[in-house]
Amino acid sequence: MTILVCGEALVDLVPQDGGPTLAPRLGGGPFNVAVALGRLGSDVQFLSRISTDPFGRDLVAWLEASHVGLDVLQRGPELTTLALTTLGSDGSAEYSFYAEGTADRLVEDPATIPESVTAASFGTLSLLYEPGASVYAALLARLHDDGVVTMLDPNIRPAAMTDGDGYRLRFRGWLPSVDVLKVSVEDAAWLAEGPSGTTPADWLAAGVTAVVITRGGDGITVVTAGGEVSVDGVTVEVADTIGAGDTVHGAMLHHLTGHGVDGPDALRGLDDDAWRRAAEFAVRAAAITVSRPGADPPWASEVTDG
Repeated sequence: MTILVCGEALVDLVPQDGGPTLAPRLGGGPFNVAVALGRLGSDVQFLSRISTDPFGRDLVAWLEASHVGLDVLQRGPELTTLALTTLGSDGSAEYSFYAEGTADRLVEDPATIPESVTAASFGTLSLLYEPGASVYAALLARLHDDGVVTMLDPNIRPAAMTDGDGYRLRFRGWLPSVDVLKVSVEDAAWLAEGPSGTTPADWLAAGVTAVVITRGGDGITVVTAGGEVSVDGVTVEVADTIGAGDTVHGAMLHHLTGHGVDGPDALRGLDDDAWRRAAEFAVRAAAITVSRPGADPPWASEVTDG
């Protein structure tokens, strides 16, 4: 079973040692998800458009070193998207983006998708910035119609979303094509605002099978039509939270596909215990990521999947 991760790869500019110097860190939500999956041992392919500039070469090298397949990756001469990251006193991150005309926005619809793909991941800026956003949205719908398990993390970045209500309307249109929706508590609150706001109950009614809600250091809650399951977080010394949610996303997909979820029917058949085990694995993986600087997900040898 192959997992297809679709979306942007970019470079985070992160303050170094609390001072004015900015250090480049490879990232982007989908990029981090793909790295997490590759390191955990999943068969994963990354669909994006990455620049041929020096940052782009570093991104590709990092994917290869993390055992991520590049069979459907696209390359282009456009510059790499940059994200300026500001860290709070608790290690939380805020972002502003430099993305006009960059490579990941110009992704093209792939002619073919490997027949081995049984799950696909989408999210973050790739579904915000056109023209790539429409390409990814169409692919999300197509893969879902073909019986591929789809997982979406909108990864809300208010600074980049100048038309919040318009985005919420687009988000509602994606829901019938989403099997697993992963959001933070902050994402959920933002998505509930305004005349187009929606809640987890609305998401489930629209066809989503499970809503995975990350609660920072407090853990994860999984909401399904049958109820909800919550697991506590793992206490660690936090370096920063960059990539924590992406690690949860990748770890959940790794666990689910590794435990027999090969289609929407299998996903709908999971009971509370199965969701609890998946969430417990995800919090263990995310705890390792937040314990070290930048988005640096764990390898299989660092986290148990019991």
